Amino acid sequence: QVQLVESGGGFVQPGGSLRLSCAASGPIFNIHNMGWYRQALGKQRELVASITSSGITDYAESMKGRLTISSDNDKKTVYLQMHSLKPEDTADYCCNADVAEVIASDGDSVEYEDVEVWGQGTLVTVSS
Repeated sequence: QVQLVESGGGFVQPGGSLRLSCAASGPIFNIHNMGWYRQALGKQRELVASITSSGITDYAESMKGRLTISSDNDKKTVYLQMHSLKPEDTADYCCNADVAEVIASDGDSVEYEDVEVWGQGTLVTVSS
């Protein structure tokens, strides 16, 4: 089963920076895209940033200019570099991926299915 493991969350003062990482593992045939969502207390989950396998990126308007998403396809890892963090950026940040998961393989052919996978989340707290 494909899994996502996040790291890099924590406590940071306003104006500070954090780098989140998300590594995918398991029976992966291909990763179509990966991204980060966040959910603050009492609010709906929202997309923060995403990146496709070809490197096309998308960012939330509220955070444009303050973050960069990148990926290492060999390591099956996506990174989110965040700058100039504000208290309103405090949230649980969760990694998401659309993956072609291998369900069968006989050496000559691979059978896979597209699945959506979520990580467990990493908490980012921005406070003085």
